[in-house]
Amino acid sequence: MRALRVVGITEGGDVVLEDSGRRERFTVPADEQLRAAARGDLTRLGQIAIELESQLRPREIQARIRAGASVEQVASAAGVPIQKIERFAYPVLLERSRTAEVAQRAHPVRTDGPDVRTLGDVVAHTFGLRGQEYTEAEWDSWKGEDGKWIVALSWRAGRSDNRAHWTFQPGAHGGTVTAVDEHASDLVEGLPARPLRPVGPVIDIARPEELPPTPQPAAELRATGSDVVRERSP
Repeated sequence: MRALRVVGITEGGDVVLEDSGRRERFTVPADEQLRAAARGDLTRLGQIAIELESQLRPREIQARIRAGASVEQVASAAGVPIQKIERFAYPVLLERSRTAEVAQRAHPVRTDGPDVRTLGDVVAHTFGLRGQEYTEAEWDSWKGEDGKWIVALSWRAGRSDNRAHWTFQPGAHGGTVTAVDEHASDLVEGLPARPLRPVGPVIDIARPEELPPTPQPAAELRATGSDVVRERSP
C-alpha cells in the first residue's frame, strides 16, 4: 500500500494528496465519507457503507428490527451481509430483550382488574399445572404498528409450536399486560392446554350430500296430512 500525505485543497474543495517518493499527486473528493475517516468515526463510516450498498438506511434497519424482524430478514431485504446489519441491530435487539424481561414483571389484566401476581409468575404456575417445562420457553418483544409493545412467549409442546401474545403498557408497579390471543388468555387464567383437533376418516368429515344414501327399511312410511300411516309389504 502506498503512503500519501495531504498537501493542499483545490479550488473545488477536493483534497490534494502526494506520493513523496514518486512525486505524484492525487485528488480526493472531500465528501462525508472522507470527513468521517479523518475523524476516525467508524460508526459513521459503517453507516455510509450500508447506504451505498443498500436501499435501506441504518435508521430504517433499526426500525425493522424494532418491529420484530430478524437480522437475517433485514440483511436479505437490504442485500448485504449479516455482519453489516448486526452492528445497527445490536442495540435494538438489546432493547427488545430488556422490554420482554420488564414485561414479565407486569401484572396481567383480568375482567376485575390487574392481577396481584406478575405475568412471569402466572405463566410459570400454569406451565407447572400442565406439566410443561417453563425454563425452555422463550420471551421476545417488539413494537406494533400502533407504537405499543407486544410481548410474545414461544414454547413447544409435543410436536406443536405455540405462541402467546400480550400488549405491554409500562407504568407504576411494573405496568400491565393484556392478552391478545387465546393462548395468552389461557396461560393467564391457568387453563389446561388446548387439545389438538383429531383428524378422522374422510367419510366422517364429508358433507351430508356426499354421504352414501341411508338404506330403506322393509316397511315404508306414508304421510297423510299430519298423520303417518305404516304400510307393510304384502
